[in-house]
Amino acid sequence: MKKVVKFGGSSLASAAQFKKVGDIIRADKQRAYVVPSAPGKRFSEDTKVTDMLYGCYALAEADKDFSKELEAIHDRYKEIISGLKLDLSMDAEFAAIAENFKAKAGKDYAASRGEYLNGIIMAAYLGFEFVDAAKVIRFTDNGEFDAETTHEIMSKYLGQFSRAVVPGFYGAYEDGRIKTFSRGGSDITGAIVAKAIRADVYENWTDVSGVLTADPRIVKNPAPISVITYKELRELAYMGASVLHEDAIFPVRQENIPINIKNTNAPEDAGTWIVGSTCQKSQYIITGIAGKKGFCAVNIEKDMMNSEIGFGRKVLQAFEDYGISFEHIPSGIDTMTVFVHQDEFIDKEQSVVSAIHRLAKPDSIDIEADLALIAVVGRGMRAQKGTAATVFKALAAVDVNIKMIDQGSSEQNIIIGVANRDFETAIKAIYGAFVN
Repeated sequence: MKKVVKFGGSSLASAAQFKKVGDIIRADKQRAYVVPSAPGKRFSEDTKVTDMLYGCYALAEADKDFSKELEAIHDRYKEIISGLKLDLSMDAEFAAIAENFKAKAGKDYAASRGEYLNGIIMAAYLGFEFVDAAKVIRFTDNGEFDAETTHEIMSKYLGQFSRAVVPGFYGAYEDGRIKTFSRGGSDITGAIVAKAIRADVYENWTDVSGVLTADPRIVKNPAPISVITYKELRELAYMGASVLHEDAIFPVRQENIPINIKNTNAPEDAGTWIVGSTCQKSQYIITGIAGKKGFCAVNIEKDMMNSEIGFGRKVLQAFEDYGISFEHIPSGIDTMTVFVHQDEFIDKEQSVVSAIHRLAKPDSIDIEADLALIAVVGRGMRAQKGTAATVFKALAAVDVNIKMIDQGSSEQNIIIGVANRDFETAIKAIYGAFVN
């Protein structure tokens, strides 16, 4: 049995945290492939190493002296190495970083060094092989992750080693230039490694004991989720649940590799299992609630819209022409509403509105801003009558007006649209109705 284990930045922020991670890995010989993040915050007012690297490179890019800032980053790693009592020097690595910063190697190169350096330390601490992610993760010329080429290269390369450390967050173009995933991309690296070695389990270690039914910043002490399906997590991750990067689900889902979300600071906790399918029933009718603020609704009206072939395509063409993706499209006989991200839409709104008028010739267009979308997700909803009614009743009780409701054909989710100002109130009300 083989396990891939990924550790987040908070799990590797200091020598003390590194020791916890080392104990976790050594406690199970099946934990053979390790994916580390860059050091995170040691305390609330601290700065993540990735952010320090971004700041340092900004100075280099502006042709300003960055030596003091780079030395501060070097000191963070010296502190970890000293605390682990390792005979390891990073002098040559930091000299190379300084030269590449002066040569303007790019923001992606700068950001990737946090994981790269932590990977070297982790490999030395565990006695594992260090594998630079730039050698085994490929991006296409247009910056897209090349899954097929990466799988081919990584499967062959990692097959040489029974134990290895692969830094998270970055890979490289064919010519060797560094390219990063989006923030939180170490989750993706872990999933890619798990697929490449055909792991039995992908353990994702962080600072929480699994996935929670709601955001703990909104709901006090939300119930944990013991088992969740890939589909349910995908819905929750897309709508803002941030335990696992949403793109990390796809590589392991293809191979049906279960993910176990675990807590570095409480390794005995069971955490959350993420699986393809399960016969285990949810403890509650819903599995979880998540949401995002910052949407706007473009309301389009036209008499006899329903009988006009191609009307919807013409409307969406206007959004496509200006590079704007839509979130939801609830509609009626003579009305159609397109929900979009407000920050993407606001600078292009008049151009899009003009295009809709030109292409679809509606009777009127109205725009409503400052909206939030909330997803109520759960595989148990399919077998339960009155789920939507419970949502409506809960929101009515706290005087929250529903702007939109959309239920997916899988009957695993209900999307609710509310005003931004009602976002937290709505989540608390829905949680109370189903969990409490």
